[in-house]
Amino acid sequence: MSFPFALPCSDLVNNNADAVIVIAADVHDLHDERLNKAVAPYLAVDARISSKATLVLADELPGKRLIVSPTGPLNRDYDDVRRIFDAAKSAISEAKAAGCKAPVLHVVGMPKDVRYQNALQVAYLGACQALWQPLEAREYRGQSIEPMTEISMLGADETLCKQLNAIAAGQYAARDLCGTEPERMAPPKFADYCVELFAGTSVSVDIISDINTIEQQYPMLGTVARASYAVERHHPRVVKLVYTPSDEVKRTLMFVGKGLVYDTGGADLKVGGFMAGMSRDKGGAASVAGFMKAVADYQPAGVKVIAYLAVVRNSIGSDCFVPDEIITCREGLKVRIGNTDAEGRLAMGDLLSEMKELAKSAINPELFTVATLTGHAARAVGPYSAYVENGPARAMGVSRQLADIGDLWGDGAELSRSRREDYDFVKPRTLADDVLSSNNAPSAVTARGHQFPMAFLAIVGGIDKHGSDSDLPLPYVHMDIAGSGVEGGDWQHGKPTAATVSSLFARYCL
Repeated sequence: MSFPFALPCSDLVNNNADAVIVIAADVHDLHDERLNKAVAPYLAVDARISSKATLVLADELPGKRLIVSPTGPLNRDYDDVRRIFDAAKSAISEAKAAGCKAPVLHVVGMPKDVRYQNALQVAYLGACQALWQPLEAREYRGQSIEPMTEISMLGADETLCKQLNAIAAGQYAARDLCGTEPERMAPPKFADYCVELFAGTSVSVDIISDINTIEQQYPMLGTVARASYAVERHHPRVVKLVYTPSDEVKRTLMFVGKGLVYDTGGADLKVGGFMAGMSRDKGGAASVAGFMKAVADYQPAGVKVIAYLAVVRNSIGSDCFVPDEIITCREGLKVRIGNTDAEGRLAMGDLLSEMKELAKSAINPELFTVATLTGHAARAVGPYSAYVENGPARAMGVSRQLADIGDLWGDGAELSRSRREDYDFVKPRTLADDVLSSNNAPSAVTARGHQFPMAFLAIVGGIDKHGSDSDLPLPYVHMDIAGSGVEGGDWQHGKPTAATVSSLFARYCL
């Protein structure tokens, strides 16, 4: 991994550094005489310094380079820490273009507001987001396209840098897994990446590759994968990751991630250009694996983490599954297919059922599904993740706490309620089936299009039997990252964001 390593730093003049980057609320006062002296002549002649990242000559600083990047307004009700994230992205891009490889990062003039308590951390993560280049590009052009080797964090200590390096490593892996093209990251290669990623770490890896085993244990996943069986390199994988702390387990986090390495839509073929970018439909599994990487590097106390990744290709072919088909899921329910382009919930459902069985005997379990699931989530909440929770999770404030922490780390989310209409939407229409997977219209034009899939998952996962009124309530949150998973909502070309990694880490590992 070649992400820039965060290092503690106590002074701007760092012998290892070749530039200073300042993220500033007010570029006219950089809170240091050397910085103000260096930037003053440029402020006198160039008003752009107040509005964009700018490189200036600074004889007294490392590499004689100073990059000043203004945040813009921070005091309005709707401002948040992402202004620091964006300013850092702009600054590090200037530094890279100037040939810098080891800058000092300094954040100054932040308001005394809880919103900006993690300003330095978020600036570093923004820089890492800007610097990442696709795995295929690194393999094609060499690692030199990611020249930044380290970032010295002014004011940070060893502990903070350890935390940041764990998050950055996880986000880097998540971007690789999500952002790599469908042949380079076909299911077997996705699994291989995970094996290599966790080699020598505290996370165990188990790969299920046998088709007969997948068909028997995870029949809905097998149904989605059926058309891919004709091509061996597209065969599905189930990736199981487990982290067990060295001390007493006080909490168990349980994840199922959607890993659709390519989604053609199946028999309900995506047309009109909507198939482009569907190699990123594995973003949920990618983020879960990224969080596991952060956990593996940081090794938090008291938290056990289990993750199942459904890694599969939804292909079109003579043996593809079709609408109206009825299949029997792991829970024994008859599932009628409404639309083959609603495949992610099928791929995850049986894994969630198995995870639920583990949760029954786990210590303080919390269950999550993470997926780039619906266009409706992107339409409804824009560039934020959408969290839909069951009754026990709502009573515990699981989503609220995650969303509040995410706001402090530039990893925002919106909360959605699970309602009776969602369960009514997927109820059977005949005595031949028990549950409907979806309607036959695009989710983006379907009322409650990102909420009702949670009801389907709860039913086929058996979690609906573990609500607030049960003897064994199990908190469950469905995290739809279709709107937050890539920059600018551009699923074909936008960089993956590793959505949820930093908020999950901040909530459960710090």
